[in-house]
Order: sequence, then structure tokens, then C-alpha cells
Amino acid sequence: MDIFERLKTAAAADWRSYVDHDFVRKLGAGTLPEAAFRTYLVQDYLFLIQFARAYALASYKSRTLADIRAAQAGLAAILAETDLHVRLCGRWGLTPAQIEAAPEHQATVAYTRFVLDCGAAGDLLDLHVALAPCVIGYAEIGRTLAAQDPAALRANPYGEWIGEYAGEGYQTVAAAARRHLDDLAARSMTEQRFAELAGLFAKASRLEADFWQMGLDAT
Repeated sequence: MDIFERLKTAAAADWRSYVDHDFVRKLGAGTLPEAAFRTYLVQDYLFLIQFARAYALASYKSRTLADIRAAQAGLAAILAETDLHVRLCGRWGLTPAQIEAAPEHQATVAYTRFVLDCGAAGDLLDLHVALAPCVIGYAEIGRTLAAQDPAALRANPYGEWIGEYAGEGYQTVAAAARRHLDDLAARSMTEQRFAELAGLFAKASRLEADFWQMGLDAT
């Protein structure tokens, strides 16, 4: 069992509240109100800007070239991910400038600043544990939703979003993040420290669930 699986097990209830949230179920069924998805998507774009900063912080916190390269790859993946948001928001006539001008919701601020604080106050492992529910969790959610009914996915209005995170490109990014997290844990985690890391992971998972709920509350 790698560190990510151990963290999920230790924070099982919080993890389920995130990956099995009503927003996710409705997204997979194609029944999510468009207003909920639109609110989520705009906020997620703003969210990714802060996560890009987190990967820049990861580079600063790194002590090896391999860790710096991992941070560089994570930052590149985040920037590429924003292309999906721009493409989908463009269907509503929203430009990148308009998206960036939107005010951040409280749920956006709460999660992103939590992650940045974990990185600023802690070490590289703390930061990547706080990032993991988003980076690796989205791959799990995308894969699960895509496997439910591949034929129905083609008719799902959110099929492109699901396909993006279920696709090989993002799955590769998440797998690399998972391996890097395991490597960091092997280098700097003690069993005594695991409880603290599990607490960070649980908090990040709850904040992810709150982020989904923000979208639903917009309807």
C-alpha cells in the first residue's frame, strides 16, 4: 500500500464525502444543472491559478533537481489544464480575462490558501499531501465516471470534462504525482508524522467537498 492509499484509508469518510459528492454523481449522470457547472468551472479556473503558485512554491521548497523537475512538470500540467476551462467557458461567451476578473468564492479561497499555507509553513511532503486530493483525486473521479457507461458518456453534456480527467494525458500526470508523493514519504516520513499528514489530507478532502457544494449552491 503506497502512501496515497494509506492516506485515503486513514481519512476514509472525508475522502468519500469528496469523491462521492452529489455534484460528482450528477456530473456523471449528466443531470448537473448548467449553472452549477458554470460556477464550478469559473471558480476552478481561479483555483488553478493558485495551484500554479503552489507548484512554484514546490520548486522553491525542493532540495534536489529531481524534485524541481517534478514541480516544473506539475506547473506545466496545471497550465495545460486551464485550456479545458477556457474552451468550455468560451461556449458561454466568457473570455479568459472575464473569468480571471470573477471574484473568488469563499470555498476557493479556503482550499487554495490552505494548500499554500501547508507549503509555506511545512516542507515539500506537507505541500504534496495537501495537493494530492485534487491532483490525484481528479484522475480517480474521471476514471470512475468514464467507466460507468462509456456509451452514455458520448451523450453526457459534461462528457468532455470527464474525458479530460479520465484520459491518458491526465492519468499519466496523476500517476507521476502519486509516485513522487510516495518517494517524498520514503525520504522524510516517520510513522509518528503520519497522523499529522493524514489530518492534512482529510482537511484537503473536506475542502474539496466544499468546493463541489459551492457549485451546487449556485443553483
